Amino acid sequence: MINILMIEDDPEFAELLSEYLSQFDIKITNYEDPFLGLSAGVKKFDLVILDLTLPGMDGLEVCEELVRKYDLPVIISSARSDISDKVKSFELGAYDYLPKPYDPKEMYARIMSILNRVGKEKGSQNALPKSDFEIKGDTIYFKGQALSLTPAEFEVLSLLVKHQGITQSREQIINTSGTMSIDSQGKSLDVIISKIRSKLGDNKRIQAVRGVGYKLV
Repeated sequence: MINILMIEDDPEFAELLSEYLSQFDIKITNYEDPFLGLSAGVKKFDLVILDLTLPGMDGLEVCEELVRKYDLPVIISSARSDISDKVKSFELGAYDYLPKPYDPKEMYARIMSILNRVGKEKGSQNALPKSDFEIKGDTIYFKGQALSLTPAEFEVLSLLVKHQGITQSREQIINTSGTMSIDSQGKSLDVIISKIRSKLGDNKRIQAVRGVGYKLV
């Protein structure tokens, strides 16, 4: 069973998400009070879903404490639409940011993507899966041939190679890039993916996961 700590002051919303995720053997323990959530034995959980608008303590402060004290991935689940909140969340170390309202199916997809990613990183110590891709310095080889990539294309493809088979959300891709801005979640990322596919000569190697992001297969 996957155990998730949720800090959310809307009990109806928390209950709705909890009921949906329970069918996948995921248990959510929710605290409406952030202080209670932080004192709830955080280390026993696999992941944290965190609202930003909370009583008595701003969610960004909670995120900072969770990242600083515990080695747990944090997904921000918030109705706050200010881009500065999203940027700050990633700067503090949040793994993902999912604006409300959203379909619980999307939250499930992001939870599994992150847990797979974290488990893989811990287990393999950054070893790459056996594949047709190889990264050497600032060059990526596909089936032994060096690819001619722009800096943005290299950043995107190297992330997908390192997490091959695991869906990477648009936010994850953009926020690990030094050449794309947080506002590039639309057409520019899709254009980069399209150009990479063209250079690979294979449109099926990078799959779009609807409503989430992309993965390399």
